[in-house]
This record gives sequence, C-alpha cells and structure tokens, in this order.
Amino acid sequence: MEKRVSNPILPGFYPDPSICRVGEDYYMVTSTFAYFPGVPIFHSKDLVNWKQIGNILDREEQLNLIGASHSGGIFAPTIRYHEGIFYMVTTNVTHGGNFIVTAKDPAGPWSNPYFIEGAYGIDPSLFFDDDGRCYITGTKGRREGERYYGDNEIWLQEIDVENMKLVGESVAIWHGALRNVVWPEAPHIYKKDGRYYLLIAEAGTAHAHAVTVASSEKIMEPFTGYNCNPILTHRHLGLDYPIVNVGHGDLVETQNGEWYMVVLASRTYGGYYRNLGRETFLVPVEWEGGWPLINRGIGLIESSVKFPNLPYTPVEPIAEKEDFDGGKLPFHFIYLRNPIQSNYRLDERPGHLRMKLSAEKLTELVSPTYVGVRQTAMSFEFEAMMEFDPLNDNEEAGIAIIQNQDYNYRLVKMKRGEDKLIRLIKCCDGKEEVLAEAIDSNQDSRKRQIQLRIRADLQDLTFSYSYDNQSYHILKSGVDARILSTDVAGGFVGNTMGLYCSSNGLDSSNYADFDWIKYKNI
Repeated sequence: MEKRVSNPILPGFYPDPSICRVGEDYYMVTSTFAYFPGVPIFHSKDLVNWKQIGNILDREEQLNLIGASHSGGIFAPTIRYHEGIFYMVTTNVTHGGNFIVTAKDPAGPWSNPYFIEGAYGIDPSLFFDDDGRCYITGTKGRREGERYYGDNEIWLQEIDVENMKLVGESVAIWHGALRNVVWPEAPHIYKKDGRYYLLIAEAGTAHAHAVTVASSEKIMEPFTGYNCNPILTHRHLGLDYPIVNVGHGDLVETQNGEWYMVVLASRTYGGYYRNLGRETFLVPVEWEGGWPLINRGIGLIESSVKFPNLPYTPVEPIAEKEDFDGGKLPFHFIYLRNPIQSNYRLDERPGHLRMKLSAEKLTELVSPTYVGVRQTAMSFEFEAMMEFDPLNDNEEAGIAIIQNQDYNYRLVKMKRGEDKLIRLIKCCDGKEEVLAEAIDSNQDSRKRQIQLRIRADLQDLTFSYSYDNQSYHILKSGVDARILSTDVAGGFVGNTMGLYCSSNGLDSSNYADFDWIKYKNI
C-alpha cells in the first residue's frame, strides 16, 4: 500500500522554497522578508521530515533590515552545492540587491555577503554546468520594449564564483509561457539528458500563480516553452479550493532516481483568507516526452503526498514549551528587523528571558522589542508567563499576534493612574482601538506573575489571562482574525506571534521577565 504523509512539509510562513541534495542529505531554505535572522536552513534525509539546523543570515553585518517593510528585506533565496561549497544567493530588496554567501558546513557559519555588481532584479539562482562554469539567472523588469508593469524577462549571465563577478554579457532567455503574462520570476535551471530546462513562476504570487517550464539545447540561447504549460497551477479550481496560489517551485532528484518539487502554496480558511501565509509543499514529478510531469494523473498539490523511496527518518519536533533555560534562543525564534540585542537577556535572571522596554513601537518600521514564532496551524494556543510592573502610563508588555505593523493585536499589561490594567489593543489599517480592558486584580508587586493567552479557533480569537495558570479569565472572545490575512493586510508574509514590550516613545530602564512561552496547534 502506498505510504502517504501530510502536506505541507513546512507549515506556516515558509515561502519561496529552494532545495539541493548532497549525497543522501537534503537542504532547503525559504524567504524571511523583514524578519531576523534571515533564511532558515533545514536538513532532511527523506524529503518529508525536516529539522532546522540554523539560519544563514544570522549576523547584522550579513543582513541590513533597517526600515524594511514586512514584505521588504529578503526575497526568494536559492541554495546550491558545488565541489565542497554551499552557495546561497538571494535579494535584499531594501538594501543592496542581489548577493551570495557561502559555507563549507550548511549549519554555518556562512560568509559575509558578496553583492554582485550588475545583477539586477530579484529571485537570483545559480547553475553549475558540467564543465564547472557557473551561471546566475534572475528576474528583471524595465526591459527593452516593456509594455506594462510586470512585463519582465528572465536573464542569464556567467558568473565567476571565485571572484564573485559577472562575466560577459547578460542575455534574455525567456519572457514566460503566456501571452501578456505578468511577473515571470523564480527561475531555476537544470540539466537533464543533455538539455537545459528553465523552471519559473508566472502571474504573481497571488491566486493566479503558476509554474511553467522551457527548454534549450544551449544555455545562452533563448529557451522554448513547453506547449502544455503551465505544468502546475490551482488558479482554475475556484476560490473555495483549500490550497491556492501554487507556484515558485524547485526540483530535486533523489539518489534513487525519483524527482520531486518543493513549491509554495497557501491554505485558506474562514473564507478566502490566508493567515498562515505561503507554505512549503511537496509534489512528485516524473519525466515524460522530455518534460516534467507533475503528480501523474492528478496534476495538483494534495493535502498528502506519496512518501519518497527513501528511508523514513523522523526528526525531533519543535518543543511546544520554551523555558528559556539555555544560553540562546532556538533557531525558529525570529525578531522584527535588526534586533537591539541588549534588549534581550537570558543571563540576567536564570530561566527567564528579560526584555527591556524601548521607545520603539510594534506599529512603526523600526526594531521593536519583539521576538516570536510562526503560526503553523489554523487553530492554536499561544501563551506566556510574564512578570512586569509598569511604572507609568506609557509602558506596556505582553504578547502580540501580527501580520504587519498596521495589522495586529496586542494583549498587554499597562498602567492608568494608580491602576494596573490588562488591555487588548487592535491595530487595523494603522489605527489603534482598545477592544477590552480589565483591572489587574493582582496588585501586589511582589506577585506580579501573569499568564497571557491567545487561542485561535480558526478565524475566532479569544484573549484571556490567569494568575495561577489554571483558571483563565476571558478578556474578549469572538475577535476576528481575518484582518491578519494578507487578503486584508496585503504583502507576502504570514502571521507570527510573540513577546512584546515598549515604553511608547519614551526612554525607560524598565523590563519584563518571561518565564516561558508555549505554542501548540489544536
């Protein structure tokens, strides 16, 4: 009986997947936009069970995110391996453009960026030919003869990876499969049976997204599109289909000769709303008549996928609870933009994360005191144990769930006059509104512990708090999570939730201590 496993293989905000194989080991990376550290890297033995082994861009000198919008920063990384060296090429659309980093160990450390002069556009990828020559390909707008916004071209040029410099002339190799197509992007080149294949995405990363393919006998000549394009899309299945906006794929051949594609897509719920962002799915590929055939007889991504002919190799799942007992945060924790590291201390109070209030706000394009994790299911619970004593009416600390700086919810402890408050604040289209508040009945400053919880039942959010971690008081239920979808808020990211504190524009020496956080899908 055919063994099948759940899809997506990376649930939650893990878009633009790229994959490579080294022997019996598989490595995958995804986009991170304005979150730091950038470009998580995962390892697998079976294409299904993935463990994060690091973050490629984990130092400030590698990644400048100052002022980046949530959907700015790092776009579409590609990972490749050649003769003992791993290469990751990507675009910082906010600062600097296309660059390459390298490493001998995929877990790091990775080099500082080599920005590639003359490599214009986004979505760069590398291809190493049989003769050892390397080529970079990418997406470029404002081409000669451009007829409309999004009338892009796929360009290719040789690159000297010893000196990180382009060689020769850039050539346009394809403009996409469809007439009047927009956003031909995400190019990857492969070589099979002596022919070159170019895999791209078309029609933008929303509902019309698609994967198309072209081929050529010579790499520097124009590619010819497959007459059965697109080879993968869900745009014709209707707005009520549970998996949508399929595109941005990368192919890999297993050591046993099977082919698979990793590809992004989104799951809708509560209507056409995509709070989870773009996730990473797996789909089987065969070759027929010299072209890739996606999921024979079906042609779609399914909610489960045939397990590859590889040894099943499970990995330890991410722990639901983080107690902050170690010397550093786990790899899957992320900050907004470049964090002010002195605001996050694990060494000042053992077993706690001490977060220092800063003037920066979550609702600004700054580096607020915020650290979080991705939402990875439609229904979940997120909670934290906090100790915090606000000293004035400007100070707040608690938990938040955010889509971007203009669309988020905060459940925080604050002060108003002599009273301490638990307050739920909604930010929608940049406008803040207090949805509910309650007097903090635990006024004894020697017993400041409070547990804060966000529970999601699909698109219904419930915000509550407790003093004993057993009896919870509901502050407000039935709160609409749809504003946390890209379909309302715009952009390319999924939701994160985490710990937050701010002095809202004032200087402060105050702090909040967090004993633990817990995230579990339900």
